[in-house]
Amino acid sequence: MRELRDVPLSARTTLRLGGPAHRLVETQTEEDLVEVVTRTDRAAEPLLVLGGGSNLVVGDGGFAGTVAAVGSRGVDVRPAGADRTGLVVAAGEPWDALVERSVTEGWAGIEALSGIPGLVGATPVQNVGAYGQEVAETVVGVRVLDRSTGAVGTLTAADCGFGYRHSVFRGADRWVVLSVHLRLRRSDRSEPVRYAELARVLDVPVGGTAPLAEVREAVLGLRRAKGMVLDPADPDTVSAGSFFTNPVLDPPAAAVLPPDAPRWPAADGRVKVSAAWLIEQAGFRRGQVHGTAAISTKHTLALVNRGGTSADDLLVLAREVRDGVRARFGVELSPEPLLVGCSLD
Repeated sequence: MRELRDVPLSARTTLRLGGPAHRLVETQTEEDLVEVVTRTDRAAEPLLVLGGGSNLVVGDGGFAGTVAAVGSRGVDVRPAGADRTGLVVAAGEPWDALVERSVTEGWAGIEALSGIPGLVGATPVQNVGAYGQEVAETVVGVRVLDRSTGAVGTLTAADCGFGYRHSVFRGADRWVVLSVHLRLRRSDRSEPVRYAELARVLDVPVGGTAPLAEVREAVLGLRRAKGMVLDPADPDTVSAGSFFTNPVLDPPAAAVLPPDAPRWPAADGRVKVSAAWLIEQAGFRRGQVHGTAAISTKHTLALVNRGGTSADDLLVLAREVRDGVRARFGVELSPEPLLVGCSLD
């Protein structure tokens, strides 16, 4: 482990925002992470567990506590039935490298989640999803540290309470993810393609399949076109990805939206609607600037740091977008990134 003091968190987030951490500890193993968290809790100090920083907005004042940077690595491959492969993956493994390996090895189930930045440990927290797949579909269990008891154990997929961009981990401080157990199907072809845009690019019907490598390349292409693949040469990738989640509404609330508002069935008979469409119809445009913060030139869901901006400036723009959608449609947009030391309120 390595301990640092007064480290700017802007260097550790994809938005390149955030004031200093009072103390930052770089962990290398699961045992390191458990030790740092346990020691910090015993001292009753504030704690932030930091992964890849790709889904994080840190306030300009920084973090007046201990930041535990997750650095554990390792992928344990296990047989899991006649046509399945089990993977136990350390929280600090880069997510997209795991997806790339799964495609190369012929393990289907996460190919449509290509190009998503960050570490494996973050994926169950918000039930990462894209292009018709969610990580919850392949999670068997999550090994965690329970901060309320200090015990290490495993939560089953059912225990995780997965929903749309949600789990029992999101917005709660009780658990720290140590590793994730996935079960993937052994095949060189994808799971059924559910997302119409991806199906069109692949030239397959919705519900059809395609070679894993083709699905990965198609998803990466779609994401790059939206500024959603980290690229030092692309200023639109200085973001936290999608800043708002797609709202999930009760049927009466969805029914009052214009008929051309994109919508999809969601759990419990509710309706998911397009946040990007709502933002655009509320009058916001790609490339719209507020100081040195802006809406991405490629996708209205992403807010970007155009260079030298502050978290406060970015959040002013986020509030304008949220309030504009609320005023136009009566729909409340919720932020997707974790806000630390700052708020939209």
